[in-house]
Amino acid sequence: MTSKKGSADRERLAKIVAEARRHREEQEKTYRERALKLFPWICARCGREFSGKRLRELTVHHKDHNHDNNPPDGSNWELLCIYCHDNEHDRIAVAESYDAGPSDRNHSSDSGNTPFAGLSDLLKKKGVI
Repeated sequence: MTSKKGSADRERLAKIVAEARRHREEQEKTYRERALKLFPWICARCGREFSGKRLRELTVHHKDHNHDNNPPDGSNWELLCIYCHDNEHDRIAVAESYDAGPSDRNHSSDSGNTPFAGLSDLLKKKGVI
């Protein structure tokens, strides 16, 4: 019985190893793994270098913001740290909000907004002028 159990354990272990190898091969095909092989492990914005456990903080940014555009040469990718990546997407969101068109605010000088109206009186009181 011991030999049957040992044989079953070896088969189970062989299946686990084969599954792990398949998973690793699939993972290496992902654009992140490809980008990490193509580019140095440095944030393209801030220049920080990454290695070891900190490598997980390095992300792939799609320059055209299309996650389906993954050319094999990596021309649509750049490696950014998580902070610079968030900053990049925040900048795009702000830019897009401005692209929506002119605001409804009235920018003319007769808008009634006079932020320095009382400044002269205040400065006189303080003896500055």
